[in-house]
Amino acid sequence: MTEQPASSGLDILTVDAISAIGRDDWNRFAGTGNPLVGYDFLEALEASGSVSADTGWQPCHLRFYLDGHWIGVAPAYLKSHSMGEYVFDWAWADAWQRHGLPYYPKLVITVPFTPCQGPRLMLADPARADLDPEQIHQALDRLMAQQAAHSWHLLFPDAADQALLAHPDALHREGCQFHWFNRDFNSFDDFLAQLTSRKRKSIKRERRQVEEQGITFEHWAGDNLPDVVLDDFFLFYNATYLKRGMPPYLNRDFFIRLARHLGNRLRIITAVREGQRIASALFILSETTLFGRYWGCLEDYNHLHFETCYYQGIDLAIHEGLSRFDAGAQGEHKLVRGFEPVTTHSWHSVAHPGFREAVANFCEEEAEDVAAYREAALNALPFRQS
Repeated sequence: MTEQPASSGLDILTVDAISAIGRDDWNRFAGTGNPLVGYDFLEALEASGSVSADTGWQPCHLRFYLDGHWIGVAPAYLKSHSMGEYVFDWAWADAWQRHGLPYYPKLVITVPFTPCQGPRLMLADPARADLDPEQIHQALDRLMAQQAAHSWHLLFPDAADQALLAHPDALHREGCQFHWFNRDFNSFDDFLAQLTSRKRKSIKRERRQVEEQGITFEHWAGDNLPDVVLDDFFLFYNATYLKRGMPPYLNRDFFIRLARHLGNRLRIITAVREGQRIASALFILSETTLFGRYWGCLEDYNHLHFETCYYQGIDLAIHEGLSRFDAGAQGEHKLVRGFEPVTTHSWHSVAHPGFREAVANFCEEEAEDVAAYREAALNALPFRQS
């Protein structure tokens, strides 16, 4: 018998595959502005086997109901580990284990392997206006118990979701990333003109040294992507993980599906030297933001990573008229290249009452450290003073 939602209040039901919801219904709530939360991106993860119970990412997508009416969806997974999330809770898991308690499974509301801020609770606007943070947290706590999970974690929400999650008694973590912002630049030189003379000269020197190594660049869109370019990209992507002694999260089939479905919203930039591709970076475009997602090379070249992943990305964002460039997690090296510190957020709940106070103290102390770090980063930005 198909499970039915409660006839009153906020209720959440789950499905174990996004195909059980379907493209039209999922995108009815998710929209098409941000491909990272769209049906095609998430379905490609599942259809390729990149996320599954075998990989520790069992799909458990959420369907939200208010007074019996379907009002939204969210990407969610029951997880048996903490890899590929970029909001690190290894210390929490270790504390549970040292006390002889299970930490997994946990329910994670996120886009796998994607530390990018965006919508997570994709709710219809009229219903969103009728909800408050207490209702959301209570519903997710009930769901956590129903799924026999020991905690839930909602990672990298956007501002709209932040407003719906901001409960004073909830467990809230903050982090810091570095994003580039397009202030109506018409060219890369317009951007450089905003930097101090020393930083401007440094970036020009880095770009010149890449060129002096005989390296040029090709841009490819997903709807015009030769197999050989995708094959080389996947080779480079694999190499990045193998250098760290770990297998890649994503397989070739995922990228094939992604290129097929995202078309012009997927771009691959390849570095070429002496007629051979030597490195690649993959980007995804939303209506407002360029997301730098994956990169790889086989050999190291001077400043190649900065040029391929950052400067070529800035050029692309300017050309496409995008307002922001999110180049991924971490990386203080982005700061001196004009990427500004941005606070990221996540929300959590743990079932074990004895650990709640300890986790709350951890989050509070961590937030103070993040605030100090962000302030120091702001003071180190390379922009000229007005």
